Amino acid sequence: MTLGRWAALAVLVAAVVFALQGGEYSTRNLFQLERQVAVEAAEVVRLQGVVDSLTRAADAIERDPRVQERVARESFGMIRKGEFLYKIVRPDSAAGH
Repeated sequence: MTLGRWAALAVLVAAVVFALQGGEYSTRNLFQLERQVAVEAAEVVRLQGVVDSLTRAADAIERDPRVQERVARESFGMIRKGEFLYKIVRPDSAAGH
């Protein structure tokens, strides 16, 4: 091969390498971004499930009397007329007060 052909081959190889790895984003960056898109899409699906679950819970709290009663009893310690509420106080929490 002549020197000119070697130079042309070197330029061709350099052009291929630049096309694959050069510029603002390389091929490796493209693959990383595609993996990141897949991860983010899976996270969107997971979060959509969480949102759906919370929406159902909020609707139940607004509309279902049994759920409202359970929330009132568990969260606020409310009782019905004629019921008695017994609280068990642990010894270590009573000593601090």
